[in-house]
Amino acid sequence: MCSLPPLLPLLLAWTTVAGATDPTLPFMEYLDRDRLVCLKWGFDNLQGNITFQLVVNSTGWVGFGLSPNGGMKGSDIIIGGLGPSGSYFTDLHATGNSMPLVDDQQNYALLSMSETDGQTTMTFQRSIKACDDKDFHITAQHIKLIYAYGTTDEINYHGNRRGTKEVNLLNYMPRTIPTDSNYLIAKVDNFTVPSTSTYYHCKIMKFPKLNTKLHIYQIEPVIENHDLVHHMLLYKCPPDVTEPYENQCYVGDIGDNCFNPVASWGIGGGVFEFPENAGVPIGGEDNDTFYRLEIHYNNPEIKAGKYDSSGLRLHYSAQLRQYDVGILTTGVLIRSNLPYNIPPKTSQFRTYGTCDTSQFSHMNPVPDISVFAVLLHTHQAGRKVRVGHFRGGKQIDFLGLDENYNFDLQQTVNLGNIKTIKPGDEIVVECTYNTTDRDGITKVGQSTTDEMCVAFLFYYPANNVTYCGSRPNTTFLPTINVNDM
Repeated sequence: MCSLPPLLPLLLAWTTVAGATDPTLPFMEYLDRDRLVCLKWGFDNLQGNITFQLVVNSTGWVGFGLSPNGGMKGSDIIIGGLGPSGSYFTDLHATGNSMPLVDDQQNYALLSMSETDGQTTMTFQRSIKACDDKDFHITAQHIKLIYAYGTTDEINYHGNRRGTKEVNLLNYMPRTIPTDSNYLIAKVDNFTVPSTSTYYHCKIMKFPKLNTKLHIYQIEPVIENHDLVHHMLLYKCPPDVTEPYENQCYVGDIGDNCFNPVASWGIGGGVFEFPENAGVPIGGEDNDTFYRLEIHYNNPEIKAGKYDSSGLRLHYSAQLRQYDVGILTTGVLIRSNLPYNIPPKTSQFRTYGTCDTSQFSHMNPVPDISVFAVLLHTHQAGRKVRVGHFRGGKQIDFLGLDENYNFDLQQTVNLGNIKTIKPGDEIVVECTYNTTDRDGITKVGQSTTDEMCVAFLFYYPANNVTYCGSRPNTTFLPTINVNDM
């Protein structure tokens, strides 16, 4: 049943972007990095209705949608605003990168619309399940939310006033900001980006002394050149790394051995906050530890004379949380040359990386680990990523699932609930590629035109295992002759 109940009055107390707490809308996310677009939502049960409130720093039209892959095509969209003749609000769907079409059945209900202090606040409601084939069914998996807005009430092209963010609407983890918040920053300073298509730059650094143990609770990207920075990783180094330096990554320097992940960011991602009971440890016993910041620059246009000062801002607190966070890298091993090629002109090619957690006990006893977030990573040929969780030879769950992978939207996503991995469980990362637009083979490697198949699992309590992957057995693979295809 998709009919909406009688509309109930809502107490709307928002006069700034941050807004006041509303018990009927307990969840909140900023959809853009400048915090100009804020979404609040709430629901009573998984079979009922969900209420949204969108606050945008504009007095023109505003749009919001649910998208299969972060783009327009196939999206379930609403557009509304407050014009000279009063409020307007329409349920639409998109068939491509063009003006959305009006749905025959209007399944969203406008609850209120207002403009105050240069902001538009639109509150609306719909059924959680899809009411017709033009609606997007909201599930307990993460969903790609899209937004756009204009500066006037004339609905036309939005320009750069648009964006996408992945959020788990139905399994959302509340987060709080500590009262003693401070931050460290790991970044490069005015680095000259080489005029080459792909370049990995590494900076080995040490943070200012932090004499007591602290918890990082939020990772914030600081991106100067969004057109060049593809991904960033911060690793903790082993004790034999004792000097700072900067150089190209993976050329044999001692810092190439730093592979204990502390923080990660992928293109299209935003600020990531850890759940209230967990944080990444820093300081105290690790006071003299060095860290490696790895930045992958993707420069397909071979731009010269570009300078960059990007990095990661690590927000921390002395209010320690219950658990230390660890990051486990799983998938296809890429640290050495891998004679494994993806053929061209192929609509679906799958590769697999496996992790057998029974091997953990060979190094040290490892308890159950609780996975709460995941970052999935392939390159431009990637179309699907699935992280299967197996126990006793049978699949029991997915630790991560993206059936419409978008290279330009690689966000660390809270799972909304805890996935428990027990000793002996297996993790299988499956990546599906499409190479129908390529005439030559695609290698597995570090370049953006190469491919990867990786899943970063965020979990607690932290242990000493940081990488668990596999290499495909290529012994019996036939040699690919592109000229015969």
